[in-house]
Amino acid sequence: GNRKEGLRLQEEFAAEFREEYKDKDHCPCKKACRYHGNCKECVAIHRAHQEHVPNCMRPLLNKKIKLLSELTEHSIADEIEPPKEVLRKEFQQD
Repeated sequence: GNRKEGLRLQEEFAAEFREEYKDKDHCPCKKACRYHGNCKECVAIHRAHQEHVPNCMRPLLNKKIKLLSELTEHSIADEIEPPKEVLRKEFQQD
């Protein structure tokens, strides 16, 4: 595509995002974490550990993994058990 236009749209999006979320919580992560909302540190920590990706990136990756999983009729699902995670108070079920 048009790189110049793509960069313009990207900067426009980033500017609108900064304005919209300057005083709001922008982090979609429900996990109880001291780095909540601090994307730079969160991503740096996940990159350093290289064990898993930040929670905010999971939906994007899961969407792509699901497409790959279709190649084996999702048979991998029988072999996977998600870990138990500690959620922030507002997302905990009593």
